[in-house]
Order: sequence, then C-alpha cells, then structure tokens
Amino acid sequence: MPWRKPWIDPSSVPDAAVLRERLERRAYEVWISEIMLQQTRVATVIDYWNKWMAKWPTIHDLAAAEPDEVLAAWRGLGYYSRATRIHEASKIVCADEDMQGLLPGEVEKLQAHIPGVGRYTAGAISAICFGRPAPMVDGNVLRVLSRQLGLLGDVKTDKAVIDLLWGAATALVEAVAQDAEQLSTGDDGHALSDRPGRWGQGLMELGATICTPNPNCSGCPISSSCCAYGEGLKLATDTDGPSKSKTSTPRAIIPDIEDACTLCQAFEEFAVLDDAGQKPSETAKAPLQKQTSLQSFFFASTKDKKTTSSPPDDAACMSVITNHAKKFPLKVVKKAVREEQTLVCAIRRGDGHYLIHKRPGKGLLAGLWEFPSSILSDPSDAQPKSRKQIATRYVHSVLGLAAGDKRLKHVGELGSVPWLFSHLKLTMHVQLFSVKDIDSASAPTVTGTSSGSRWSNDVEGESMGTGMRKCWSLVNEAMDMAE
Repeated sequence: MPWRKPWIDPSSVPDAAVLRERLERRAYEVWISEIMLQQTRVATVIDYWNKWMAKWPTIHDLAAAEPDEVLAAWRGLGYYSRATRIHEASKIVCADEDMQGLLPGEVEKLQAHIPGVGRYTAGAISAICFGRPAPMVDGNVLRVLSRQLGLLGDVKTDKAVIDLLWGAATALVEAVAQDAEQLSTGDDGHALSDRPGRWGQGLMELGATICTPNPNCSGCPISSSCCAYGEGLKLATDTDGPSKSKTSTPRAIIPDIEDACTLCQAFEEFAVLDDAGQKPSETAKAPLQKQTSLQSFFFASTKDKKTTSSPPDDAACMSVITNHAKKFPLKVVKKAVREEQTLVCAIRRGDGHYLIHKRPGKGLLAGLWEFPSSILSDPSDAQPKSRKQIATRYVHSVLGLAAGDKRLKHVGELGSVPWLFSHLKLTMHVQLFSVKDIDSASAPTVTGTSSGSRWSNDVEGESMGTGMRKCWSLVNEAMDMAE
C-alpha cells in the first residue's frame, strides 16, 4: 500500500520548516487514502490513490483544482460526496490562518474543523502521522474486539456496544503507546511515537486478513486472549456437550453471561443468521445453544472435568471454534433494498450536442452531470409503450415544447441499465430523442432541479457516475450504428 510509510519523528527533523512541510504532505496522503478506503477495496484504491497524488501532490494543489476535475478523478470509486467533501475541506485547511495547509494533529480538532472527517479518520491521521495514542476503529477492528471481549452485540447501530468497543480500543492504544522505549514530545507536552499508528494499522490488518467474517482461528496470533476462541474451545473439548451441566457441585449459582450482561444478545435469538445477515432455511438450522457461562469457565470442580478426546489443534475441534467465533459480532437482518425505475432521456440536438444537467450538491451522486431523468412512480407505467409516452411528455416539458411539436422525435428505447447502490436497486430505461431548430445559445432548466443545465458536445469527458456512463455507452453505440 503506497500510503504506508515510516513515521516522521519530530525529534529527527530539527528544521521546523522542513518538518512542517513533511508533516503536511504525510497527513494529506493518509487523509486521502482513508477517505478512499471507505466502502472500497484496497486493491481498487491503490491505483486511484497513485493517480490522485500524481495529479495533486499537495493539499494546496487539490484546493486549487476545479470541482469537475475532482469528480472526474473520483469516477468509479462511488459515493461521490466523499470527493466533494475532500475538495471543500482542502480549501478550508489551506485558507485557515492557523492550519495553512497542515491538518491538525488532535482528533477533536480534526473532527471539528475538517468536513467529512469522523472519529475513525481523525484517529488514523492523528496516530499514523502525528504519533498520538488515538484509536483507529473500522469495521474490521470492531469485529476483532467483539470476539476478543466475547461481546455479542450490534456493532453497526447499537450505540452502547459501539461506545464500549471504542473505549476498549482507546485503552489498548494508550497502553501500547506507553511501551515505546523512546518518546518524542509534542508542543503540547503529549508523548509521541510510531507505536499508535503501527498498532492501529496492525489491528485493522488482522481483521482484514485473519479475523475476517469467516476467521482463520488456527492462524490467529492473539487467540490466547480471545474470549470467542476460549468459548469455542470449551464447547469443542467438553465431551458432555455444550447443552449439559458442566458440574454437579457448583460453588455458587452464577447467572449466564448473556443474562448478566446488558449488552450481549442471546444466541438463541440472534446468532443463527448467516454471513449475509439472513436467516437460514429450516433444514439448515443447527441446534441452538447458549453462550458459555462464566460458571462453566471458572466455577467447575476440577475433579469433575473429563479428559478431552481431541487435542486443541484437531481439525474437528478447530471447526467448532471457528464456527463459534463466526457468530461474533451480532449479525442483524438486513433491510430489503428499495427498487426504483427511471427514464433516462438523452436529448440530441441537430449539431450533435446533448442536454445534461447537474445533480444537487447534496445527496445521491451529488454534483455529477447526467441526462435528464424521470422516476416511474407507478409500476403500471413500466411497460415499454407507457415508458415511451411518459418519456415523450417529460422531454416536451423539459424543452418547453408544446405537446405534439414535430421538432422533437423519439428515436427509440435503447435498453435498460441495472445499477445497485447500497440502499437502492435502480433500473434505468434509456430513451433517445432528437430535436431540431431550437435555440442553441441557451439550455432549458431541467424540470424538478435547481442545478445548472447545458448542452455538451463532449459527454465522454463529463463528470458522470458509472451508471449514467453506461447509459451513455448505449447512446454512443446507437449513434455509431446509425452513421
């Protein structure tokens, strides 16, 4: 990963101006990488990051860029509002009298002053670049800590569970920071070292490669401290089976951990979802069992324990351990994705220009250009004949033409483009129109929008989302065939 570089120790750079320049560059690089990595695979980000840094090597270069340039460079990464926030934030950082291009080193200041920077990204910048003991908690780390603590909770939406795991991450990184043999000291007196950044990245790497949704527990370097591993080992090596009493003479009546803990959920209710967050079929369900109790770990009489018939590294034993660990964190039923159909209308002028309009600055695909589009609100309108009629009426209104105006011609429906967002399954029906003898000096305002509209003779070069670009490919192919 090209953004992984050695930590800059302030004590090793005596020249303050040189140190500031290096920190400014390093913080910018880490910031861009962390934003790109949100919801995006590392393999994809590497190429984008390299091209981005070649185009805008400093935050000052980015601040001076045009918005459409930034969106074009982001094309294909998705979640385009990230690019807009990065660009706006770069201008803020460069214009600020205190920052002057250097991102703050403190988590609180990063979150307060830099748009689009939450506590994870702030922690990453603070720890990796500035050597501060700040936690870096992404989805991978939440999973690792959930298993380490044996916490069967919702790590996505349950605030109490999330806060507990962030608290654990904070305690860990602060302890790790104190282990440094040599510490530099910041201007505010805080001890600085490379350990917080290395620790945070190592924990994320563990979750991305070993402690994955389908974990490799046999290759895990921290299984000895993992509660989920210990519970799985107990289940695997208890010859009486997990549902039977572990001792006939307990020293005290101790409630099961899921009953005593206000954060954990019971396995019977929540731990039977598959990796996709769906309930398995009735035939695929395994016998339900409760999380191993504290009593079975610590209060059983040693004389009643039976010798296990399988060593801990036995394949069958490890399978039980892994299957138990897979239940952490809590898998919740995913909401059904909303489905929507829309008419994408490519309107071609006689001179080969196409009408495009800019999406609003906030929301889905913010700030990108697209062909005028109309949502089909009634499922009964989804038939081809109805789509043609609705699209024709819509384009008449967009161009300000009276119904039946002969200057407008519906060339045809070119095909349908399916596109999946995280919350929306969209089907775009591409309609091609030609229009003659209209004013070429101005562009109409597309109905239902407040953003700018214009005629373009270079649709290929416009900042469009990947889905809309697929619609343009259908239009382009149709025009090539017509010629």
